Amino acid sequence: MDFQAKLKGKDYLIRVDEQPKYWGITLQEKGQKEEFHKIPKEHFKRMDQGVSFLFDESSYMVDVVGEGTQYTVYTRGSYREIPLYNDESLLHESLKGGGAMGASDSLKSGMPGKIVDIMVAVGDNVEPGQPLLIMEAMKMENEMKATHPCVVKEILVNKGDSVESGALLIKFES
Repeated sequence: MDFQAKLKGKDYLIRVDEQPKYWGITLQEKGQKEEFHKIPKEHFKRMDQGVSFLFDESSYMVDVVGEGTQYTVYTRGSYREIPLYNDESLLHESLKGGGAMGASDSLKSGMPGKIVDIMVAVGDNVEPGQPLLIMEAMKMENEMKATHPCVVKEILVNKGDSVESGALLIKFES
């Protein structure tokens, strides 16, 4: 499962893969090299609102309380308020246009998917709410719309392309 989070002004991509004997955790600060960590299942335990695990010969207890995309994480005597987007919330943010952490000069994919249709061309003037493209993700077709008036500068995908989370789809002139 993929997540996006923001902590201390930095954006992170987080991938959690459950394997038969371990949890695979991939962390990547935006623009930085990704890190991969394995946490053996015998070193991991779920609790009511969090988890405990051993990592690099240290014990961690992480309590997580939240709703929607806003979470409070408590670990090692410190609280952090962290916006956290999972696949479903990324899909909802994608539907708003621009992705959860996208920029206003571009349209990015909020999650992996397939481009089903492109409804604009380079040079088109678009208005807020105007459909830009349709992307299939999580077995649903999602219409991605413009969030502000702009001109399409460049379309970086084609109909039928598969894209990863965070992929740049369309650039706009400012």
